[in-house]
Formats: sequence, C-alpha cells, structure tokens
Amino acid sequence: MTERLNSAQPYVLALFRMVVGLLFACHGAAKLLGVLGGADGEGGTVDTGAWPYWYAGLIELVGGSLVLLGLGTRAAAFLSSGAMAYAYFKTHQPEALWPIENGGEAAALYCWAMLLLVFTGSGALGLDRLFARRSTANGQRTAEQTPVTA
Repeated sequence: MTERLNSAQPYVLALFRMVVGLLFACHGAAKLLGVLGGADGEGGTVDTGAWPYWYAGLIELVGGSLVLLGLGTRAAAFLSSGAMAYAYFKTHQPEALWPIENGGEAAALYCWAMLLLVFTGSGALGLDRLFARRSTANGQRTAEQTPVTA
C-alpha cells in the first residue's frame, strides 16, 4: 500500500500545484480584469498601480499562472508566498490575532501552500520537467549527468 501511495506522490503533488495555481490566478484575474465578480464583487477592478492591491493582483495572476503550468514553479511560488505573507501581516493581522477573526485565512493558506511548492517543485506534470527532458534528449548534460573530476 505504501509503495502504491509513494508512486502516486508526484502526480498528486502536480494536481495540488495546479489547483493552488488556478485558484491563486483567479484572485489576480478578479482584481486586474474584473472577472469572476471582480475586486469588489461587482465586476470592478483595482486602479492601475494602486499600492499594494494592483501589485498583489499582478503577482497573483502571473505567479498563479506560472505555478499552474509548472513553469518556474519554485521562483513563482517563492514570490507568491512572500506576497501572501505581506498581505497577511500588513492587512489582516493588525485587525485580530487569529486568521479566522481577521479574514486572513486565504492569505495564510496560500502563503503556506506556495512555500511548500518552493521546496517540492512542480511534480510530475510541470512544464519545467518537460523542458528539462527535452534539453537532456538533445544531448545536453544536466548537473546530475556531468562527471565529477578531481
């Protein structure tokens, strides 16, 4: 049973990455494009350049899309995690101590989910792995294949 679960791990991680990336990108699309209810729930958008909401929306849209695709996953997840930590401590935490009290559950969860992806990478179905396989197939050596000389 454990062996079967372990063999599925990269695929479940990829599914986790895709769901988190899609939902995160939806927050950015709502803020910047006014879709999915928009920034105000009525189809409105955040004013261009408005600090910090427009920049948060940009990070959410671009970072979430990259995480969804598994392209530059670790870097996109690192930036996204930091943005959510900033959002939590700057916007939500001053209102109350606990996320359930201050409305910061989403920011806290996205922060930790993205931080997990920094350490795990894209999983089995990311574009990062496709490009890595393609470059290896073209005869380029990866760091793992390069012989060590003394």
